[in-house]
Amino acid sequence: MVKRLPKLALLTGIMAAVIGVPAIAADMKAGKEKARACRTCHGIDGIARIPIAPHLAGESQVYIETQLKAFRNGKREHEMMTVVAEDLSDEDISDLAKWYSSIKITATLPE
Repeated sequence: MVKRLPKLALLTGIMAAVIGVPAIAADMKAGKEKARACRTCHGIDGIARIPIAPHLAGESQVYIETQLKAFRNGKREHEMMTVVAEDLSDEDISDLAKWYSSIKITATLPE
């Protein structure tokens, strides 16, 4: 069993990376506070306020983290988001993603 433990730990780490388990324990309340900086375009509630901004409410935490990190490291570019994301820490990104992903969105279909 002792020899299998390192392999199990490695496998667990790989699975966490593949399925997108956040590396940092995100704080939803901190994310809500940090989202104040995002409210002009994306809204504190995650519903975009301007036509060119996407809604963030209800998006998966992994998706939001991935996109913010892509803006931060230059893999994805946008005039505003590149500037905003460059100052975000991994903790900031996880907190923001936790906040926006926690918002529940419902839809009502017409009859």
